[in-house]
Amino acid sequence: MTRSIAALSLVLFLGACVQPSPGPSPSGADGATPGGSASETPTTAPSSGTPGNSAETWAAYQTKDGTLAFEHPARWTITDPAGQAAADSVFLSVANEAGKQLATLRTNMVAGAECTTRSPYSLLDSQPLPALAQKGTTPRFVFEGRQGTDPATPGPFAYGITSSPAPSGPDACPIFHFFTWPPSGAAFGGAYNPMEAVEGATPGPDTPEAYMETQEYKDIKRMITSLRPVS
Repeated sequence: MTRSIAALSLVLFLGACVQPSPGPSPSGADGATPGGSASETPTTAPSSGTPGNSAETWAAYQTKDGTLAFEHPARWTITDPAGQAAADSVFLSVANEAGKQLATLRTNMVAGAECTTRSPYSLLDSQPLPALAQKGTTPRFVFEGRQGTDPATPGPFAYGITSSPAPSGPDACPIFHFFTWPPSGAAFGGAYNPMEAVEGATPGPDTPEAYMETQEYKDIKRMITSLRPVS
């Protein structure tokens, strides 16, 4: 298991009890598809109002179950499936050309969380996603962090889609990036490690704001916020 997958698991399951809906594992071997799959349609124009490099070719990806679609840079690689998943569910990962995992998308998840601890938080970015609204609730794309028990250790920080209410007051529950999606819940996001080198940002414990100015973050945000149901 890579460090990126481990970091993402730490963020998603911190303070939460999450398990896939029961069912048999999907058939077929794991595989990585450069630039997505044959069902993708390349495009060079970014969606209106979304960040990204307009000179770069983007592709539209549709999940194998035909329920969701999103855009991503054509040079990125989608691995689908990225591991075992419940029947009638999606589990894929997105990596850049260097093999760095940037996000995972999972559906058909049963999620429950208990706010056993609270800590100071930072909400760095937030954007509502009306295309994913369910039962009167509109999920949000967020980039946020929590202060750990050791001041010398940064984070954790994570970006993703959440249906949880926005924090209020001086502290917040652990990061919980799941959103309501039939038949239960879904997750699309990843973890940010401020000590990892990223083009355009110097590694350090106080660099999440600088990371938001990098092309990597802008492309990740555009990809995640482009998630939509297939009509």
